Amino acid sequence: MTSAVPYLDLADPSFDVTSEPVHRARDDSWYAETPYGWAILRYEEGTAVLKDRRFQQGNARWPAQNGIHEGPWQQWWAETLLSLEGDTHARLRRLLGPAFRSRAIERMRPEFQALANVLIDGFAPRGRVEFVSEFAEPYASRILCLLLGLPDDEWPQVAHWADDLGKSFGVNVHGDLPRIEAALQGLTGYIEDVVADRARQPRDDLVTTLLTAHEQDDALDRRELSVALVFLAFAGMETTRNQLGLALQTFLRHPDQWALLAERPELGGRAVEEVMRVNPTVTWVTREAIEDVDLHGLQVPGGVTRLSGE
Repeated sequence: MTSAVPYLDLADPSFDVTSEPVHRARDDSWYAETPYGWAILRYEEGTAVLKDRRFQQGNARWPAQNGIHEGPWQQWWAETLLSLEGDTHARLRRLLGPAFRSRAIERMRPEFQALANVLIDGFAPRGRVEFVSEFAEPYASRILCLLLGLPDDEWPQVAHWADDLGKSFGVNVHGDLPRIEAALQGLTGYIEDVVADRARQPRDDLVTTLLTAHEQDDALDRRELSVALVFLAFAGMETTRNQLGLALQTFLRHPDQWALLAERPELGGRAVEEVMRVNPTVTWVTREAIEDVDLHGLQVPGGVTRLSGE
């Protein structure tokens, strides 16, 4: 390493990966040093690493990087799809796939629209809104309850657990661990009760669909089903809520595009894709070298996590 390589303190809770220091670092170098490894700052190099089979995802190392080597959260984290690789990852994706086919989701679109209308009618007469608490969070949480077949009036509790479990992705995960593990325990117990109920009384919902897949294929056991549903419950709520907030933030910065969307609502699908491109909830992904790699002159030893900027 030379002193010319930029350093970005990603462990600082106030650090913004879209800030001007990152842009300046990108102008000076294609990568930077961080507390978690090297960060790729440019598109071409980042895309190349994502396609390079000498690297695998580095998400599984996140607990250890934060000094957490045991406990219920560490064990659960290691079992989620984000942390699994190879045949195990492919098998679980295959078994979970039927619940997320586009036709099944499309069938629920009228219910999604009706819920959005109800929430908007609640604040539209005032002419103003606290968007996250009055729309983004209840919308994301209640949609999740619809998908899982949960009672609509229980969404605040599910949202609370999901919010605390979402601290798993924060740089203060070690300090937040008691709240994270309490939420994991609460949400896991709740989901397991739902699974047991659907085993006795099947319904037309996602839990029953996945439970049926379990019964038809012993490769998916109850533990894997529980881990997957808990992950879906918190990730589905939090990322949807946050992305809605970021979408509004983006349009506030580009009022001409907001006006265009109002005039041409058929552009909604493209607007969603563009918002997620320019202002996403996830601003980096990690990759770990599975062997020693010479990356454009940077020597990356096997087993070292590096960050790939988005």
